[in-house]
Amino acid sequence: MKIKEIISVLEEMAPLAYAEDFDNVGLLIGNQDSEATGVLVCHDALESVIDEAIVKNCNLVVCFHPILFSGLKKITGKNYVERSVIKAIRNDIAIYAVHTALDNHQDGVNKIFCDALGLTKTKILIPKQNFIKKLVTYTIPENAEKLRNALFDAGAGTIGNYENCSFNSKGIGTYMGNEHSNPKIGERFEFVESEEIKIEVTFEKHLENKILKALFNNHIYEEVAYEIYDLKNVNQNIGLGMIGELHVPMSEKDFLNFVKEKMQSEGIRHSAFLNKPIKKVAVLGGSGSFAINSAIQAQVDVFLTADLKYHQFYEAENQMLLVDIGHFESERYTKNYIVDFLIKKIPNFAIILSEENTNPVKYL
Repeated sequence: MKIKEIISVLEEMAPLAYAEDFDNVGLLIGNQDSEATGVLVCHDALESVIDEAIVKNCNLVVCFHPILFSGLKKITGKNYVERSVIKAIRNDIAIYAVHTALDNHQDGVNKIFCDALGLTKTKILIPKQNFIKKLVTYTIPENAEKLRNALFDAGAGTIGNYENCSFNSKGIGTYMGNEHSNPKIGERFEFVESEEIKIEVTFEKHLENKILKALFNNHIYEEVAYEIYDLKNVNQNIGLGMIGELHVPMSEKDFLNFVKEKMQSEGIRHSAFLNKPIKKVAVLGGSGSFAINSAIQAQVDVFLTADLKYHQFYEAENQMLLVDIGHFESERYTKNYIVDFLIKKIPNFAIILSEENTNPVKYL
Protein backbone atom coordinates (compact mmCIF):
# COMPACT_ATOMS: atom_id res chain seq x y z
CA MET A 1 0.00 0.00 0.00
CA LYS A 2 1.29 3.45 -0.90
CA ILE A 3 1.13 6.40 1.45
CA LYS A 4 -1.24 8.18 -0.94
CA GLU A 5 -3.76 5.35 -0.54
CA ILE A 6 -3.76 5.90 3.22
CA ILE A 7 -4.06 9.64 2.64
CA SER A 8 -7.24 9.08 0.61
CA VAL A 9 -8.73 7.28 3.62
CA LEU A 10 -7.65 10.10 5.94
CA GLU A 11 -9.30 12.64 3.66
CA GLU A 12 -12.47 10.58 3.75
CA MET A 13 -12.36 10.92 7.55
CA ALA A 14 -11.37 14.61 7.52
CA PRO A 15 -11.65 16.35 4.11
CA LEU A 16 -8.92 18.97 3.82
CA ALA A 17 -11.49 21.45 2.51
CA TYR A 18 -13.07 21.43 5.98
CA ALA A 19 -9.93 22.95 7.53
CA GLU A 20 -9.73 26.59 8.55
CA ASP A 21 -7.84 28.93 6.21
CA PHE A 22 -5.15 29.65 8.82
CA ASP A 23 -4.35 25.98 9.31
CA ASN A 24 -1.67 23.75 7.77
CA VAL A 25 -3.12 20.30 7.18
CA GLY A 26 -2.42 17.36 4.91
CA LEU A 27 0.92 15.82 3.97
CA LEU A 28 3.57 18.04 5.57
CA ILE A 29 6.68 15.92 5.00
CA GLY A 30 7.40 12.97 2.73
CA ASN A 31 6.59 11.42 -0.63
CA GLN A 32 3.03 10.18 -1.08
CA ASP A 33 4.17 7.65 -3.69
CA SER A 34 6.35 5.79 -1.19
CA GLU A 35 5.31 2.33 -0.01
CA ALA A 36 3.84 2.48 3.50
CA THR A 37 5.38 0.20 6.11
CA GLY A 38 3.09 1.21 8.97
CA VAL A 39 1.15 4.13 10.43
CA LEU A 40 1.82 5.66 13.84
CA VAL A 41 -0.98 7.91 15.09
CA CYS A 42 -0.15 10.62 17.62
CA HIS A 43 -1.28 13.94 19.00
CA ASP A 44 1.92 15.88 18.27
CA ALA A 45 4.68 14.72 15.92
CA LEU A 46 7.55 15.51 18.29
CA GLU A 47 11.08 14.11 17.96
CA SER A 48 10.26 11.41 20.52
CA VAL A 49 7.33 10.31 18.37
CA ILE A 50 9.57 10.10 15.29
CA ASP A 51 11.91 7.91 17.37
CA GLU A 52 8.94 5.71 18.23
CA ALA A 53 8.00 5.46 14.55
CA ILE A 54 11.53 4.36 13.69
CA VAL A 55 11.49 1.64 16.34
CA LYS A 56 8.06 0.41 15.26
CA ASN A 57 8.88 0.52 11.52
CA CYS A 58 6.23 3.10 10.67
CA ASN A 59 7.14 5.48 7.84
CA LEU A 60 3.91 7.49 8.12
CA VAL A 61 3.11 9.51 11.22
CA VAL A 62 -0.45 10.82 11.38
CA CYS A 63 -0.69 13.65 13.90
CA PHE A 64 -3.53 15.82 15.08
CA HIS A 65 -1.58 19.06 15.50
CA PRO A 66 0.60 20.04 12.52
CA ILE A 67 4.27 20.09 13.53
CA LEU A 68 4.76 22.63 10.72
CA PHE A 69 2.27 25.40 11.35
CA SER A 70 4.04 28.44 9.92
CA GLY A 71 6.90 28.69 7.45
CA LEU A 72 10.47 27.71 8.31
CA LYS A 73 13.24 29.99 7.04
CA LYS A 74 16.01 27.81 8.43
CA ILE A 75 16.26 24.17 9.48
CA THR A 76 19.21 23.96 11.84
CA GLY A 77 17.77 21.89 14.68
CA LYS A 78 17.67 24.80 17.10
CA ASN A 79 14.11 24.09 18.27
CA TYR A 80 11.71 21.18 18.73
CA VAL A 81 10.01 21.74 15.37
CA GLU A 82 13.23 21.74 13.35
CA ARG A 83 14.61 18.72 15.20
CA SER A 84 11.47 16.72 14.45
CA VAL A 85 11.49 17.73 10.78
CA ILE A 86 15.18 16.85 10.38
CA LYS A 87 14.75 13.43 11.99
CA ALA A 88 11.68 12.63 9.88
CA ILE A 89 13.44 13.56 6.63
CA ARG A 90 16.63 11.67 7.54
CA ASN A 91 14.60 8.52 8.20
CA ASP A 92 12.20 8.83 5.23
CA ILE A 93 9.20 9.26 7.52
CA ALA A 94 6.17 11.12 6.19
CA ILE A 95 4.07 13.33 8.46
CA TYR A 96 0.38 14.01 7.85
CA ALA A 97 -1.75 16.37 9.97
CA VAL A 98 -5.55 16.55 10.27
CA HIS A 99 -6.18 19.33 12.86
CA THR A 100 -9.11 21.63 11.95
CA ALA A 101 -10.17 19.37 9.08
CA LEU A 102 -11.23 16.98 11.83
CA ASP A 103 -12.27 19.80 14.19
CA ASN A 104 -14.92 20.89 11.70
CA HIS A 105 -16.27 17.41 10.91
CA GLN A 106 -19.59 16.51 12.52
CA ASP A 107 -18.10 13.22 13.73
CA GLY A 108 -14.74 14.73 14.61
CA VAL A 109 -13.03 16.28 17.61
CA ASN A 110 -16.06 17.86 19.25
CA LYS A 111 -18.35 14.87 18.67
CA ILE A 112 -15.65 12.73 20.30
CA PHE A 113 -15.66 15.24 23.20
CA CYS A 114 -19.47 15.03 23.47
CA ASP A 115 -19.46 11.23 23.31
CA ALA A 116 -16.91 11.06 26.13
CA LEU A 117 -19.37 13.01 28.29
CA GLY A 118 -22.41 11.05 27.10
CA LEU A 119 -24.10 14.10 25.56
CA THR A 120 -27.13 13.63 23.32
CA LYS A 121 -29.00 15.81 20.77
CA THR A 122 -25.71 17.12 19.46
CA LYS A 123 -25.39 19.85 16.84
CA ILE A 124 -22.67 22.19 15.57
CA LEU A 125 -22.03 25.30 17.68
CA ILE A 126 -20.60 27.51 14.90
CA PRO A 127 -21.71 26.22 11.48
CA LYS A 128 -19.26 26.86 8.64
CA GLN A 129 -20.12 29.77 6.36
CA ASN A 130 -19.42 30.37 2.65
CA PHE A 131 -19.11 26.65 2.06
CA ILE A 132 -22.21 25.83 0.02
CA LYS A 133 -22.71 26.34 -3.71
CA LYS A 134 -25.66 25.76 -5.99
CA LEU A 135 -25.72 24.25 -9.46
CA VAL A 136 -28.51 25.02 -11.90
CA THR A 137 -28.67 23.15 -15.20
CA TYR A 138 -31.19 22.28 -17.92
CA THR A 139 -31.81 19.11 -19.89
CA ILE A 140 -34.52 17.19 -21.73
CA PRO A 141 -36.90 15.04 -19.64
CA GLU A 142 -35.40 11.81 -21.02
CA ASN A 143 -31.98 12.74 -19.61
CA ALA A 144 -33.12 14.25 -16.31
CA GLU A 145 -33.11 11.15 -14.09
CA LYS A 146 -29.72 9.90 -15.30
CA LEU A 147 -28.16 13.34 -14.89
CA ARG A 148 -29.70 13.97 -11.50
CA ASN A 149 -28.51 10.61 -10.13
CA ALA A 150 -25.00 11.24 -11.42
CA LEU A 151 -24.92 14.57 -9.58
CA PHE A 152 -26.14 12.86 -6.42
CA ASP A 153 -23.42 10.21 -6.74
CA ALA A 154 -20.84 12.99 -7.04
CA GLY A 155 -21.97 14.45 -3.71
CA ALA A 156 -24.58 17.01 -4.70
CA GLY A 157 -27.97 17.27 -3.07
CA THR A 158 -27.13 16.80 0.61
CA ILE A 159 -28.96 19.14 2.98
CA GLY A 160 -28.53 18.45 6.70
CA ASN A 161 -29.75 14.91 7.37
CA TYR A 162 -31.21 14.50 3.86
CA GLU A 163 -29.60 13.24 0.65
CA ASN A 164 -30.63 13.32 -3.02
CA CYS A 165 -32.24 16.74 -2.59
CA SER A 166 -33.06 18.69 -5.76
CA PHE A 167 -35.66 21.01 -7.22
CA ASN A 168 -36.99 20.29 -10.70
CA SER A 169 -39.20 22.48 -12.83
CA LYS A 170 -40.47 22.28 -16.40
CA GLY A 171 -39.99 24.94 -19.06
CA ILE A 172 -39.22 25.60 -22.70
CA GLY A 173 -35.63 25.92 -23.84
CA THR A 174 -34.65 27.46 -27.17
CA TYR A 175 -31.47 27.42 -29.26
CA MET A 176 -30.13 27.56 -32.81
CA GLY A 177 -26.78 26.05 -33.73
CA ASN A 178 -24.24 27.66 -36.07
CA GLU A 179 -22.10 26.01 -38.78
CA HIS A 180 -19.79 24.50 -36.15
CA SER A 181 -22.55 22.95 -34.04
CA ASN A 182 -23.61 19.34 -33.83
CA PRO A 183 -26.96 19.45 -32.01
CA LYS A 184 -28.45 16.32 -30.46
CA ILE A 185 -31.93 17.61 -31.22
CA GLY A 186 -32.67 19.53 -34.42
CA GLU A 187 -30.33 20.65 -37.20
CA ARG A 188 -27.79 23.41 -37.71
CA PHE A 189 -29.40 26.82 -38.26
CA GLU A 190 -32.74 25.42 -37.08
CA PHE A 191 -34.51 27.32 -34.31
CA VAL A 192 -35.45 24.66 -31.75
CA GLU A 193 -38.00 24.90 -28.98
CA SER A 194 -37.76 21.95 -26.62
CA GLU A 195 -39.37 20.96 -23.35
CA GLU A 196 -36.67 20.96 -20.68
CA ILE A 197 -36.26 20.18 -17.00
CA LYS A 198 -34.45 22.70 -14.83
CA ILE A 199 -32.45 20.88 -12.13
CA GLU A 200 -31.18 22.70 -9.03
CA VAL A 201 -28.87 21.08 -6.48
CA THR A 202 -26.60 22.35 -3.71
CA PHE A 203 -23.14 20.99 -2.91
CA GLU A 204 -20.10 21.62 -0.71
CA LYS A 205 -17.68 23.88 -2.53
CA HIS A 206 -14.72 21.47 -2.53
CA LEU A 207 -16.81 19.06 -4.63
CA GLU A 208 -17.18 21.50 -7.53
CA ASN A 209 -14.76 19.78 -9.94
CA LYS A 210 -16.32 16.39 -9.21
CA ILE A 211 -19.83 17.81 -9.71
CA LEU A 212 -18.91 19.44 -13.03
CA LYS A 213 -17.29 16.23 -14.25
CA ALA A 214 -20.51 14.34 -13.50
CA LEU A 215 -22.52 17.06 -15.24
CA PHE A 216 -20.50 17.02 -18.46
CA ASN A 217 -20.17 13.22 -18.57
CA ASN A 218 -23.89 12.59 -18.18
CA HIS A 219 -25.53 15.49 -20.00
CA ILE A 220 -26.96 14.78 -23.42
CA TYR A 221 -26.30 18.21 -24.97
CA GLU A 222 -23.20 19.18 -26.94
CA GLU A 223 -23.07 22.50 -25.08
CA VAL A 224 -24.14 22.22 -21.45
CA ALA A 225 -25.96 25.24 -20.03
CA TYR A 226 -25.35 25.63 -16.30
CA GLU A 227 -24.84 28.21 -13.56
CA ILE A 228 -23.02 27.98 -10.23
CA TYR A 229 -23.84 30.31 -7.34
CA ASP A 230 -22.19 30.95 -3.99
CA LEU A 231 -24.79 30.68 -1.21
CA LYS A 232 -24.90 32.52 2.09
CA ASN A 233 -26.48 29.51 3.80
CA VAL A 234 -24.45 27.99 6.62
CA ASN A 235 -23.61 24.30 6.55
CA GLN A 236 -25.24 22.94 9.68
CA ASN A 237 -23.19 19.72 9.60
CA ILE A 238 -19.75 21.31 9.36
CA GLY A 239 -18.20 23.74 11.80
CA LEU A 240 -16.44 24.37 15.08
CA GLY A 241 -17.67 23.34 18.49
CA MET A 242 -20.74 21.35 19.41
CA ILE A 243 -23.78 21.58 21.66
CA GLY A 244 -25.32 18.63 23.47
CA GLU A 245 -27.42 17.73 26.47
CA LEU A 246 -26.94 15.60 29.55
CA HIS A 247 -29.48 12.85 30.14
CA VAL A 248 -29.97 14.09 33.70
CA PRO A 249 -29.13 17.61 34.95
CA MET A 250 -26.23 17.87 37.39
CA SER A 251 -25.08 20.46 39.88
CA GLU A 252 -22.17 22.62 38.75
CA LYS A 253 -19.69 21.04 41.16
CA ASP A 254 -20.80 17.50 40.38
CA PHE A 255 -20.60 18.24 36.67
CA LEU A 256 -17.05 19.58 36.88
CA ASN A 257 -15.96 16.51 38.85
CA PHE A 258 -17.65 14.37 36.20
CA VAL A 259 -15.78 16.20 33.42
CA LYS A 260 -12.50 15.94 35.30
CA GLU A 261 -12.93 12.18 35.56
CA LYS A 262 -14.12 11.55 31.99
CA MET A 263 -11.52 13.78 30.32
CA GLN A 264 -8.75 12.80 32.77
CA SER A 265 -8.05 16.44 33.50
CA GLU A 266 -5.57 17.14 36.29
CA GLY A 267 -6.73 20.73 36.71
CA ILE A 268 -9.88 22.65 35.84
CA ARG A 269 -10.32 26.44 35.88
CA HIS A 270 -13.79 27.93 35.77
CA SER A 271 -15.79 31.12 36.14
CA ALA A 272 -18.01 31.82 39.15
CA PHE A 273 -20.69 29.26 39.96
CA LEU A 274 -24.21 30.46 39.13
CA ASN A 275 -25.93 27.90 41.37
CA LYS A 276 -27.96 26.58 38.45
CA PRO A 277 -28.21 22.96 37.25
CA ILE A 278 -26.19 21.92 34.20
CA LYS A 279 -28.20 20.42 31.35
CA LYS A 280 -27.21 22.05 28.05
CA VAL A 281 -23.48 21.87 27.31
CA ALA A 282 -21.25 23.46 24.65
CA VAL A 283 -17.79 22.07 23.92
CA LEU A 284 -14.92 23.16 21.72
CA GLY A 285 -11.72 21.14 21.78
CA GLY A 286 -8.52 23.16 21.88
CA SER A 287 -8.35 26.95 22.06
CA GLY A 288 -11.97 28.11 22.09
CA SER A 289 -12.12 31.61 23.56
CA PHE A 290 -13.38 32.98 20.22
CA ALA A 291 -16.59 30.96 20.70
CA ILE A 292 -17.61 32.36 24.10
CA ASN A 293 -20.27 34.66 22.63
CA SER A 294 -21.58 31.88 20.39
CA ALA A 295 -22.03 29.66 23.43
CA ILE A 296 -23.86 32.44 25.28
CA GLN A 297 -26.15 33.01 22.30
CA ALA A 298 -26.88 29.28 22.22
CA GLN A 299 -28.11 29.65 25.82
CA VAL A 300 -26.01 26.79 27.15
CA ASP A 301 -25.48 26.22 30.85
CA VAL A 302 -21.75 25.59 30.48
CA PHE A 303 -19.03 25.97 27.85
CA LEU A 304 -16.06 23.60 28.01
CA THR A 305 -12.89 24.55 26.13
CA ALA A 306 -9.21 25.39 26.76
CA ASP A 307 -6.52 28.08 26.77
CA LEU A 308 -8.66 30.78 28.38
CA LYS A 309 -6.93 33.94 29.60
CA TYR A 310 -7.66 35.72 32.86
CA HIS A 311 -9.96 38.42 31.49
CA GLN A 312 -11.86 36.00 29.25
CA PHE A 313 -13.48 34.41 32.27
CA TYR A 314 -15.34 37.71 32.77
CA GLU A 315 -16.90 37.26 29.31
CA ALA A 316 -19.20 34.58 30.69
CA GLU A 317 -21.17 37.59 32.03
CA ASN A 318 -22.90 35.38 34.62
CA GLN A 319 -24.94 33.84 31.79
CA MET A 320 -23.17 30.48 31.78
CA LEU A 321 -20.37 28.59 33.48
CA LEU A 322 -17.11 28.95 31.52
CA VAL A 323 -14.60 26.12 31.98
CA ASP A 324 -11.02 25.53 30.87
CA ILE A 325 -10.16 21.82 31.13
CA GLY A 326 -6.78 21.97 29.36
CA HIS A 327 -5.89 21.90 25.66
CA PHE A 328 -4.56 18.35 25.46
CA GLU A 329 -7.33 17.07 27.72
CA SER A 330 -10.09 18.52 25.53
CA GLU A 331 -8.68 16.66 22.50
CA ARG A 332 -7.54 13.61 24.45
CA TYR A 333 -9.43 10.90 22.56
CA THR A 334 -8.85 12.24 19.04
CA LYS A 335 -5.90 9.98 18.22
CA ASN A 336 -7.89 6.94 19.42
CA TYR A 337 -10.66 7.91 17.00
CA ILE A 338 -8.19 8.19 14.11
CA VAL A 339 -6.73 4.75 14.89
CA ASP A 340 -10.17 3.15 15.07
CA PHE A 341 -11.21 4.76 11.78
CA LEU A 342 -8.08 3.60 9.96
CA ILE A 343 -8.32 0.06 11.32
CA LYS A 344 -11.90 -0.24 10.06
CA LYS A 345 -10.97 1.09 6.63
CA ILE A 346 -7.58 -0.63 6.31
CA PRO A 347 -7.74 -3.95 8.17
CA ASN A 348 -4.68 -6.22 8.21
CA PHE A 349 -2.30 -3.26 8.10
CA ALA A 350 -0.08 -1.86 10.85
CA ILE A 351 -2.02 1.01 12.43
CA ILE A 352 -0.40 1.84 15.78
CA LEU A 353 -1.46 4.21 18.55
CA SER A 354 1.51 6.20 19.83
CA GLU A 355 2.47 5.56 23.43
CA GLU A 356 4.12 8.97 23.78
CA ASN A 357 2.37 11.51 26.01
CA THR A 358 3.04 14.79 24.20
CA ASN A 359 1.10 17.04 26.59
CA PRO A 360 3.59 19.86 27.39
CA VAL A 361 1.56 21.02 30.42
CA LYS A 362 2.40 19.41 33.76
CA TYR A 363 0.56 19.74 37.08
CA LEU A 364 1.98 19.71 40.59
